Amino acid sequence: MATPSTKTSNVSPVPPKEEQETAVHPGSQQWQWGLLWGLVSPVFLGIVPILAKLAYAAGVNVLTVVAFRTGIAAALMWSGMLIFRRQLIRSSLPAVVGSLIAGAINGLGSIFFYTSLTRIDASLGQLVNISYLVFVTMFLRLAGQTISLLTVFRTALTIGAIYLLTRGGAGPADWLGVGMMLFAAITYAVQLVLSQRIMLDIPAPTMTLYAITAMAAVVTVAWFFAPTDLTQVSTAGWQAIGFMALVTALSRLTLFLGVKAMGSIQTALLGVFEVVVTIVIAAVFLGERLTMMQWMGAAVLIVSIFLVRFEKGVPRFVDWWQFLWRNLLPRK
Repeated sequence: MATPSTKTSNVSPVPPKEEQETAVHPGSQQWQWGLLWGLVSPVFLGIVPILAKLAYAAGVNVLTVVAFRTGIAAALMWSGMLIFRRQLIRSSLPAVVGSLIAGAINGLGSIFFYTSLTRIDASLGQLVNISYLVFVTMFLRLAGQTISLLTVFRTALTIGAIYLLTRGGAGPADWLGVGMMLFAAITYAVQLVLSQRIMLDIPAPTMTLYAITAMAAVVTVAWFFAPTDLTQVSTAGWQAIGFMALVTALSRLTLFLGVKAMGSIQTALLGVFEVVVTIVIAAVFLGERLTMMQWMGAAVLIVSIFLVRFEKGVPRFVDWWQFLWRNLLPRK
């Protein structure tokens, strides 16, 4: 069983295939803690779209919500680390750079995520976004140079589910909004898969710190291209943004703790619960309802996600540095 490297200056070699495919033993304390964090993270993630809808209802525009939600979350992480875990701030350059890259990718995706929520319901958005669970398997297989028939079948099911979810709405289909959410799901899957390799050389709180810092930098740059008058933001708007920032910091920290303990696929599977959280809260507070066709699409999507249990030979770990070095970087 692969164990995280205690060295922060060296790149870990590619583990044997049997180590790549073996998860942390379910009976171990590490797995139990990972299960806890993996269950808590979807609760936080499921609340975020609802808070975003409340901020929009208070008159706050998308980029202001995204920029200040992420910026405040990054400030909270830095404050907490400086006060309680200062020793975890320093790490190796490759690990920090990798965390920044993963965070920047997710930051770009978050812009599409929150823009999409201005066009489609929160419950529909979360159902489309949960397709990142299928993309995780695809990316792990892509790095391993093999795509199974089951992976292809699951991808086809996902596409069909998204079609049902989009066409089955009570109003006209908003393909642009769904497309933006799908792009956000892809970037989130990339971050999830990259994070597992990065955290062989870096603790989960450290990766969270630098990933969310890069997210904040990306969305803040975007905000400066279209700044708004902050004095016009209502108290209700700032309250929604503040709660979003706290939930964002907690969701990223618990997510990476889960990935480090259980791996990206197992943690991603638990992410299904964020859809349940969003649908229930959206129904209670926003009055959103899914149509019969959308419930059918949701059922097909959930089936596609849980078919991952029958996937064979999916690497639990991929050494992305070695993959990039061997396949993508130019050679002299």
